[in-house]
Amino acid sequence: MKTLYLFMAFIVCSFTFNAQNSDNNRYLNTAERLMKTDGKLTIGGYAEVHYNQALDSDIKNNGTLDVHRVVMLFGYQFNERTQFITELEFEHVSEVYVEQAFLQYKINNALNLRAGLLLAPMGIINEYHEPNTFNGVERPHVDKLIAPTTWREIGAGFTGVVVPANIRYQAYIMNGFNGYDEDNGGGKFRGQDGLRKGRQKGAESYISSPNLAAKVEYFGIRGLNIGLSGYFGKSQSTLYDGIEKDDKNMMAMADSSVVNISMIGADVRYSNSGLQLRGQLYYNSLGNTKEYNEFTGKDLGKSMLGYYAEAGYNVFSTISEIKSELIPFVRVEKYDTHNSVEQGATRNKAYAANVITTGITWKVAPNAAFKTDLQFVKTDADDKANATFNAGFGLMF
Repeated sequence: MKTLYLFMAFIVCSFTFNAQNSDNNRYLNTAERLMKTDGKLTIGGYAEVHYNQALDSDIKNNGTLDVHRVVMLFGYQFNERTQFITELEFEHVSEVYVEQAFLQYKINNALNLRAGLLLAPMGIINEYHEPNTFNGVERPHVDKLIAPTTWREIGAGFTGVVVPANIRYQAYIMNGFNGYDEDNGGGKFRGQDGLRKGRQKGAESYISSPNLAAKVEYFGIRGLNIGLSGYFGKSQSTLYDGIEKDDKNMMAMADSSVVNISMIGADVRYSNSGLQLRGQLYYNSLGNTKEYNEFTGKDLGKSMLGYYAEAGYNVFSTISEIKSELIPFVRVEKYDTHNSVEQGATRNKAYAANVITTGITWKVAPNAAFKTDLQFVKTDADDKANATFNAGFGLMF
């Protein structure tokens, strides 16, 4: 809980800085940058290569090397109001995904209609996951297990920037997580990694009930960006397909395969000269988990919690002759996918962990970085922490 208190204090302290007009382009992902470029056709992308080496004084472990992802982005502007953006991802050399594919129509300066394969606007990393935008070789555990990156679904909604209020917003109706697929293994959710296995990713997705995802960001203080996000709805189930509405037994069975999801998040990023601070909090409240676990044989928790606080400093910030950035950092993280369980169920301590990641990011150019870090993970079930050395590079263009 100490980390949670530090995170909350960090947000409160952020508001003590004097308000100033902020550059609302400070925090943009690659797709958003493409949308602001001139020309009919625009191209961008990002990539990262990783080396991971488990460290154990008693056991020898081989390291792993991976071209984790190479991503190409393409944008096309039909006219001054209409744009299309798509993101094609190659993971681990052999896997191909479409990460985004949406059409946007500008109604006015503060209102845009957006539809297609959309990133769920939750937290920081799910939208701003380009490797040069965060410290550490790997993404935070919270962003893998509590609100799983890269989380995207098909939907439609509105987005825009209200400049006088220094507000950026998004609100979408989307298909939900695939919680139960009768033809492909049944239940998808489990205590170990929560909702992660239920991401449909726009690949022949189906919908049994719509879900709402929304986020509001405030950027009215120079260097500061604060976000509040929410996701509400139900998981999807193939058992609803083809059953008669007055068949109470089949409807009851289908209802048992569904989880009610209420997810809230808060995030903050602050930069001033060489100082870089960020923090994030997620809380997932899940309903109908007792019925779901009994029906599927899974061990999904009733609630999940994750948060982290991170501080870094560019030691070259006061040396004008040096154009690169050297950023030592430390991130303290906590997650628990069994934060609470249904009465009578057993909480698995292995699903909760404290994580400390410390390392150095060397940005040899604004959008290209070499990274290295040490990561220590200690679950509530372990007597000692597991250590991993990570190294790699990331870039965005």
